[in-house]
Amino acid sequence: MRIGITCYPTHGGSGVVATELGKHLAHWGHEVAFISYSTPLRLGDIPERVSFHEVEAVEYPLLKNYPYTLALASKMIAVARMKGLQLLHVHYAIPFAPAALMAKYAAPELDLKVVTTLHGTDITLVGNDPTFRPMTKWAIEQSDAVTAVSCSLRDQAREEFEIERQMDVVYNFIDPERHERPCPGCIAPRSSPDEVTLMHISNFRPVKRVEDVVRVLAHVRKRMPARLILVGDGPTACTALQVALSLGVADSVQFTGVVEEVEPVLQQADLLLLPSETESFGLVALEAMASGIPVIASDVGGIPEVVTHGEVGFLAPVGDVEKMGEHAVHLLSDRELYHRFSRAARQRAGSLFGYNKIVREYERIYAQVLELPMKETLPHLEGG
Repeated sequence: MRIGITCYPTHGGSGVVATELGKHLAHWGHEVAFISYSTPLRLGDIPERVSFHEVEAVEYPLLKNYPYTLALASKMIAVARMKGLQLLHVHYAIPFAPAALMAKYAAPELDLKVVTTLHGTDITLVGNDPTFRPMTKWAIEQSDAVTAVSCSLRDQAREEFEIERQMDVVYNFIDPERHERPCPGCIAPRSSPDEVTLMHISNFRPVKRVEDVVRVLAHVRKRMPARLILVGDGPTACTALQVALSLGVADSVQFTGVVEEVEPVLQQADLLLLPSETESFGLVALEAMASGIPVIASDVGGIPEVVTHGEVGFLAPVGDVEKMGEHAVHLLSDRELYHRFSRAARQRAGSLFGYNKIVREYERIYAQVLELPMKETLPHLEGG
């Protein structure tokens, strides 16, 4: 198959999943063209059967704001003609799905199909804003196929936008092999052998509640030596530091900034903290589990579909820092329990969310939309 993929090229979960999906599809023999305003963070060297096509910004005096959606739609048409694309898979409803549909209807001779994947804030925040809501609903209803990264998000989209059409749940995924690569020196060594390492990875938006991460550290530090590694950057990074200073734990907080690959960094952690106000899936929790790192997280959105409470980590209500701290201390104080959780986390991540399983689900959706025989479409699968 010949597939065009559009995503945000930054370090958010939707861009990571879309980029890894395209790379795996290409490895399995499909032709993949990425279309975006810059190279996706995880694309790096362009693999075989993968191409990148930049949407170039142009300025005209009469235009107050650059019409990216129109430029993207035009680029999609140009790339589809150049590469013979059969479908466009867009990751994030606004503005990518309307752009793909414009491309489809503006160039009917190409017979393009549109697959839209909902990742979360594209419908809960951006797409649900009154400015975009009618267009979001239209894009979901007009796409040839729609997927959501969790049952929670699918149900929320149906309720918020009064959608009755079929929406498939296709979870985010990991590559287990990426979580087995050692990375000495990625993180500064512990100050003592008995110091535990808490970690948080995000884009530091208010919804991530990074201040709560620091408060959990303060709770744990009352019981054992501990440090906190904050991976990423964003608008609440300075606030987190201020909270750390006020609680007297700033000396135990380290900022790494944005990293291209989180798997090697995760191997230095003992626990991942994800106290978000909302999460449609929680990709970083899955990545931690794949590295055998238990997770302490909020009991919201799609997180319970990934993190099974009492088996691979613990969940607590949003904002209940004391409960999260208690869970962390309990797990870190009992080495037998910790190792049981670690093994279960790695096993669950690999068996339920491995790329072999999830990428095949996307392939089947593509084949269904294109009305192609599975035997011809998926030659890499055993038995056809």
